[in-house]
Formats: sequence, C-alpha cells, structure tokens
Amino acid sequence: MSLLPPGMNVNDLTVGALGFVAFLTVVMVWIGLTVQQSGLRRVRELGAQRSTIAAGRPQSRRRSRMTRTGLMRRVVLALNLLRTERAQQISMRLAAAGWRKQDALITYLFVKLVLPFGFGLGALLVLNFFGFSDLTDLTRAAIAMAATVFGFMLPDIWIKNAAQKRQTRIQRQLPDALDLMVTCAEAGLSLEATMRRVSEEFAASAPDLAEELALTVVETEFLPDRGQALTNLADRVGLPSVRSLVNTLLQSAKFGTPLSQAMRVLAAEFRDERIVKAEEKAARLPALLTVPMVIFILPSLFIVLVGPAVLRIMDSLFK
Repeated sequence: MSLLPPGMNVNDLTVGALGFVAFLTVVMVWIGLTVQQSGLRRVRELGAQRSTIAAGRPQSRRRSRMTRTGLMRRVVLALNLLRTERAQQISMRLAAAGWRKQDALITYLFVKLVLPFGFGLGALLVLNFFGFSDLTDLTRAAIAMAATVFGFMLPDIWIKNAAQKRQTRIQRQLPDALDLMVTCAEAGLSLEATMRRVSEEFAASAPDLAEELALTVVETEFLPDRGQALTNLADRVGLPSVRSLVNTLLQSAKFGTPLSQAMRVLAAEFRDERIVKAEEKAARLPALLTVPMVIFILPSLFIVLVGPAVLRIMDSLFK
C-alpha cells in the first residue's frame, strides 16, 4: 500500500523536497548577506552606538542577530572555521563587497560548507528521478561532481562580482567627491569635517563612497591614530586610487603640506584616468562590432544589393 496521497508520485515528492531545500538556502543567504539598511543609515546607527562601543557594553542588535543565525554559528564554531587564517581574508572580501554585518562571515562559511553537498545531492536526485536512466554511472558521477564543484565555487564568484561592481561604482564617484573635498579643505574644514560633509552630500548620488567615508569618520573618533582609520579605508575598498588618496592624506598630515593642493592634483589625475579608460573603450568598439556586423548587417546588405540582380538573371535564364 502506498503511503503517498492520491494523485502524487515519487517525482512530485522529489520536486517538492528540492524546491523546499532551495527556498531554505535562498532565505539563509538573504538573511546573512543582504544589507538591510543602505547608504548612511547604517553609519548613523554606528554613530549612535559610539558610547556603547566605547563602554564595552553588549548590543541588543548583536544578540538578535546571533539568535537568528544560531544554527549556522554553532556549526561554524564546532568546526573551528573562524580560527583559520583564511577567515580574516574572507572578512576583508566581504567588506569590499559591502557586507560588514558580523554574521556575514558566519553565513558565508556555512553556505560554503553546505552548498556543495546541496548541489551534489540535488544533481543526483535530478538524474535518478527525471528520466536520465540512459546515462551511465560514470556520467552521473561526473555530473554530480561538477555540480559539487560549482556549489563550492559559487559563493566566491558571487562575492567577487559584488566587490567588483562596488569598486567600479566607487571609482566612478571618486573624482566628484574629491572636488567637493578640495572645496571643503579650502574653506578651512578639517579632514574629519570634510569627509563628513562629503558623505552627507553624496549620500543619495554615491551611497557606496559616502558610506565608506562616514565609516572612516566614525573610526577616527574611536581609534587613537587617524592614520589607522585611513588605512582601514584603503583596505576595505581595495582600489589603487583610494590607496593613493590615503597615502596622500597621510603624507600631507606628516609633512604639513596643503591638503587642498594635494587633493586637487589627485582629482585631476583620477579624471584623466577616467577619460583614458573611456577612450580605450571607444577604441575597442570597432573590433567588438566586427562580429555583429558580419553576422547580422552584411547578409542583409548583400541581399538588398545583389538580390535584384540575381532575380533578373534567373528570370532571363528561365524564360
């Protein structure tokens, strides 16, 4: 006697189980890695919690996040994944992608551990229950192994793409921000006040850069050395242009050179670099258009130009 409800077979049950597992995976990734508060809202909360952090008191948000990701945390801590040397590198990569929540590293390590098994098991279930019986056992094992490897590489690919997109946005926004920083410096504002004003002005048009600058301002008020806060900015963003800006600010503070003059030179260099990159893209455009032109444009052009002559020849030959 079958235990399944009427009208349901094993394939339907398998599809439902796979859908449920996929839904749980998406929910866990979304909870752990989605930035719930964009722009400077997160930074303002950090600023509101400065006294709490300085006093060393526990935070209620931290406890709520720990409760929400309790299962993932217990698994990661049981395997000592946080104590590896690669965990610090992963934290920097997550920060470069814009994920600075404390549970982001926990979620990444848990997904990195679970996702290969989920992809491999899902591939085996699909091959066994969805009409792939003509495949050999070796082929099924190869497909399952490929799915496992893809599941292992997927979190790294996702984070790398997110970090690259964020760095591209910051690179495009940096020259305009530097122009405003030059204006603020010439008006007599300090470096912290300049970065705070730029972060406020660019909160809507350049939220990524504004968030980084505002977080740097918060760190300068906590850390005993301003240079460490600027170095953290360069490490988080991971762009050569931002590192050049940080080095210029550090040298300006060390040797007493005018801050506005140094930033004006940097802004001009970044604008020239952006123009050069735009010219490079424009120079590559003819080469990129060659294949579409050969495939789509030239056949139509030949038909329009040569077609009437061919039709006339055919009419004269077959009269």
